[in-house]
Amino acid sequence: METIKRTLKDSAAVRWLVLILISGLTFSTYWFQDFFSGIKPLMITEMGITSSQFGTLIQWTTWANVFGMIIIGGIILDKWGIRRTGIVFGLLATVGAALTAFGAAGAFSDDLNGQMWTMMIGRLLFGSGLEIVCVIAMRTIVKWFKGYELALAMAINMGFGRLGSTLGQALSIDIGGGVVSPAVNFAATLIGIGMIMFLIYIMFDVKLDRQMKGQGAQEEDEPFRLSDLVKLITNRSFLFIALLCVTFYSAVFPFMQYAPDLLINKYGFTYDLPENAVITLFGNAALGNASIYIALFIFALAVTLIPSYIKNKSRKILSIVIILILFGVFIYSLSDTLSLWLKNGPKTASLIPLGSILFTPIFGKIVDTKGKAASLMILGAFLLIFAHLTLSVFNSVTLGYIGLLALGIAFSLVPAAMWPSVAKIVAENRLGTAYAAMFTIQNWGLNIFFKGIGWVLDKSNPEVVDKIESVRQSLETQGLTKLQISERLQEMQLVTHEIPAFNYTNPILMLVGLGVLALFLAILLKRADKKQGYGLGLPSGQKPVQVMEAEMQANIE
Repeated sequence: METIKRTLKDSAAVRWLVLILISGLTFSTYWFQDFFSGIKPLMITEMGITSSQFGTLIQWTTWANVFGMIIIGGIILDKWGIRRTGIVFGLLATVGAALTAFGAAGAFSDDLNGQMWTMMIGRLLFGSGLEIVCVIAMRTIVKWFKGYELALAMAINMGFGRLGSTLGQALSIDIGGGVVSPAVNFAATLIGIGMIMFLIYIMFDVKLDRQMKGQGAQEEDEPFRLSDLVKLITNRSFLFIALLCVTFYSAVFPFMQYAPDLLINKYGFTYDLPENAVITLFGNAALGNASIYIALFIFALAVTLIPSYIKNKSRKILSIVIILILFGVFIYSLSDTLSLWLKNGPKTASLIPLGSILFTPIFGKIVDTKGKAASLMILGAFLLIFAHLTLSVFNSVTLGYIGLLALGIAFSLVPAAMWPSVAKIVAENRLGTAYAAMFTIQNWGLNIFFKGIGWVLDKSNPEVVDKIESVRQSLETQGLTKLQISERLQEMQLVTHEIPAFNYTNPILMLVGLGVLALFLAILLKRADKKQGYGLGLPSGQKPVQVMEAEMQANIE
């Protein structure tokens, strides 16, 4: 009897080490994607950009993907494999991040126009590598965890990404110390560290391939087929879910870039934390504040993952109770500090991606066991509409908190129901093409609304834009430095209120419209599923009657 030799991926310790190495790149790219939102007010006061220019800078992240870079990257991934593709697109993201940092520091030009162009080109290069890096991470996890803890590994990798978004939003102002350039330098450095972690991973990947080749095993990769796009666009259910994807994410991701600034301007939230709300670790405020988010991340993973490994029902319940008690003690011990954090724009806005770490696995389990995916997408669209209405039409801080909570739940609910549904609608041998097409369409919407929110914000507040510019010019004639001008403008905006606050009503009402469109598409998707019979309302693994009858007929024939 032939003995099957163990490979590296048969070792649990090596598998999880690989996951950590890969998740480093996921964490850093998500941080770099979202960290600018935490320093938008600072960029306005120090650099002199407008909200429209801020939107343009973020928009440039999507340009390459709008024109099909994701599909091209997928084809390259299938031809070159994980290692070469990871190096090429990882370096592309790293170079883009470095160029953005040089632009923010004024390394090539002190002129705002020159800085903006350098940063925009940097974001373009970063965005060209961003989405492919995410696909590479998923492909790597499948390679190492297929047959083992695949779903768990994917959830943890996504959790690292959300943690990167959370920390990027919340800590950029702490890292910068009131200056833009250090925050950008730190974010770019993280990309470099993530790339180094990927290069270390390659050593394990090479050895695994040699072991598998020695056993005659080969990876079964399904290449992207552009011709399959024709089949996809004729499928009504796929069209509805793809359009739902773009409308939903266009109402969430662009909003997150502006959320801290909205909370500051609309509700009078603070921008800098008061001294009694700053937590230090080794004498560093950024490390201390980061430790709180990491602890929350650990609790979120624990409450969803630990009980899943316990088979005894009573022990499972006991484990949940113990975790929740420890969580309650942790929150109570920091209640005074956290109450001040919940009045701070960047810290409060950062809870949206952090909450998704907790809720997404829960909703995913509901979809797996109960089904009702289309109905849950309808519910998510309702929550999206409610969230943006509370944050645009009403002026109640309490309603604002409820709206942010609703948005966080929707941000977890819709993806948990949407992505598994695609696998039911599209044949497995066309999933690569389907996801590439959806990501490309999604970037069309992001491209429009990253810029659109800032443009509408400026057009809705011409008196604020003019006031900031006139005060800036006056301070420049007095010979003040950029940092002094920034500090003075912040004081006039946030303390003395000599400069009026931005009114965010119109930009967020646009997102209400996207929520209504998402609701309409979710209803159409549910109706289409009834006719086409993909079984979106059924639990995972349960096939609709039409499919079972077709399989039985095929077996008979």
